Amino acid sequence: MADKTIKEGHPKALYTLFATEMWERFSYYGMRALLTLYLTAELANGGFGLNREESLAIYAIFTGLVYLTPILGGWVADSFLGKRKTVYIGGLVMAVGQSLLAASAFLVGSVDAETRLFMFNFGLGVLIIGNGFFKPNISTIVGEFYEDNDPRKDSAFNIFYMGINLGAILGPFIAGALGENVSWGYGYLAASVGMIIGVLWLKFNESTLEQKGLPPNSPDDKFILDGKDWRDIIIYSIALVVATLGVIFLWNLISDNPVFVFATDNFLIALNAKQIITYIGFAALVIGLGYTIKKGTNGSAEWTRMIVILVLAFFNIAFWAGFEQAGGTMNLFAKENTDRLLFGWEVPASWYQNINPLAILIFAPIFSVMWLKLDAMKFNPRTPLKFAIGLFLGALAFFIMTQASNAAAGGNLVSPWWLVVVYLVLTFGELMLSPIGLSMITKLAPKKLVSVVMGLWMASFAAGNYLAGMLESILHKYDFALYPFITGLMLASGVCLLVLSPFLNKAMKGIH
Repeated sequence: MADKTIKEGHPKALYTLFATEMWERFSYYGMRALLTLYLTAELANGGFGLNREESLAIYAIFTGLVYLTPILGGWVADSFLGKRKTVYIGGLVMAVGQSLLAASAFLVGSVDAETRLFMFNFGLGVLIIGNGFFKPNISTIVGEFYEDNDPRKDSAFNIFYMGINLGAILGPFIAGALGENVSWGYGYLAASVGMIIGVLWLKFNESTLEQKGLPPNSPDDKFILDGKDWRDIIIYSIALVVATLGVIFLWNLISDNPVFVFATDNFLIALNAKQIITYIGFAALVIGLGYTIKKGTNGSAEWTRMIVILVLAFFNIAFWAGFEQAGGTMNLFAKENTDRLLFGWEVPASWYQNINPLAILIFAPIFSVMWLKLDAMKFNPRTPLKFAIGLFLGALAFFIMTQASNAAAGGNLVSPWWLVVVYLVLTFGELMLSPIGLSMITKLAPKKLVSVVMGLWMASFAAGNYLAGMLESILHKYDFALYPFITGLMLASGVCLLVLSPFLNKAMKGIH
């Protein structure tokens, strides 16, 4: 009877991790809701007065790197510190990053704009590295509580995903409202406090994690981190903040003048030192990741499953290049093109980002139960098919967004119901991809590389986020509209994945 209860229910650890992730997402999404609005706000209103293209470029670089550094965090956890210590380090570092963003806002009038911008960039850099340590490892701890073909695993990640989206509701609602209506600094300060609460919650409920995520070679009777572990956590956290400061300081010393020029009659390449360093760093990251995967992957079954992960990661980029318009162009669409008056009160633009996580909270439990029911009936779709359906839903959402954009042409203010419907359809697509993708990694990745491969999966989000911020300016050069392009991209990606699904199912070697 006890075994049956264990198999039908979920461990207490799931709800500990649920709440920890909720507070981290409160912190992140509260900050993200303010980012482009803060950057484009006039200097007189406490912002930086950047134009649309400049603010979206910063949004692209930040959200891209936020999902790229999990490769580093996954490697550190798998090779040295263990997942649990790495999560704590990431949480503390992110709290510092949010505080730096708050300081950049509070110091308006006290320091010059250049110093404020340095502090702002420092805060973003600290957030990027902290997220890299936190994000991949908390997800993989969830996966450790379930066997690969346990039907509860997809259900567990749907529940975990509810935690993500509860935080994504509360962040823009509280931090977003404080930032827009009181002070940008109070918005970012609320995000910092949220992250600290998340770290404290995990600490006070750490015993529920049993022995999952402990440092390598921990004794059999160890269940919580000891004083030595916490000394390491504090030292690593301080070192990461200081190292980030050093990198940004040195980066600002590098000249923007070209140091390499290659020209022909019809072609010109001019690269400055920063661009060369970026390309070399990216190449080193790809080579290092490839070497780590090659070294840790053994046998034909592991290799074919790794191919499945890489293929799905490629298609994941297309979905998130569209979805992450939410914090960029769709956030600005809410501010500039949407009638936000409600009974004489203007709804904050950042609040429209609550629609997606609120829909997740409503529909994620339904999807969670649906997967279990379909599994019992032997009708549960395989992972590649779920991804294809998610892409088709994304294409539908951006077809609707195209109509909204057309209706807003000429400066018209459109009904907020356009954004409501778009976010709702995108949510259904997200539920077919994101929690399923997290679950898929813990099933298919080689056991000793789970956190590294989770970092690789996050890198596909990085590429999608970067494209999301840069697509509008790229397409503008070719006189191509953003939303129709994303519609076509998602539709074509869904068709391709549908064709590839039988081959990917076979390559998964019995994993559903």
